[in-house]
Amino acid sequence: MALIMVVDDDAQLRRLLAELMRRDGHQVLEADDGDVALRLFRQQPAELIITDILMPNTEGLELIRRTRELKPDVRLIAFTGGGRLDPEDCLKFAEGMGADRVFTKPVPLAELRLAVAELLG
Repeated sequence: MALIMVVDDDAQLRRLLAELMRRDGHQVLEADDGDVALRLFRQQPAELIITDILMPNTEGLELIRRTRELKPDVRLIAFTGGGRLDPEDCLKFAEGMGADRVFTKPVPLAELRLAVAELLG
């Protein structure tokens, strides 16, 4: 199957999403922020990245921008709870930065799995 990177500072959600992707047969890399994700991505470019938008250090929007520069064909799924910001505004920014699909928290797992399958073709 594919190499997928799951990026979220919430360890519990990150592990849940990573395990879901592994159950679907994918190899998974995990990162707790955008800095770690970028280092991993440079070493081993994933085909698809699932990332939170609001994280410490390098946020998801910057991660989307920089990974698109490194590998324009990478598939990107972004999600957010919004924090102090309106989640819909965050997701619109993510789409504008190049996210292929966006979700609000709590992430709808069935829809996420479908989006992953569609994006990976």
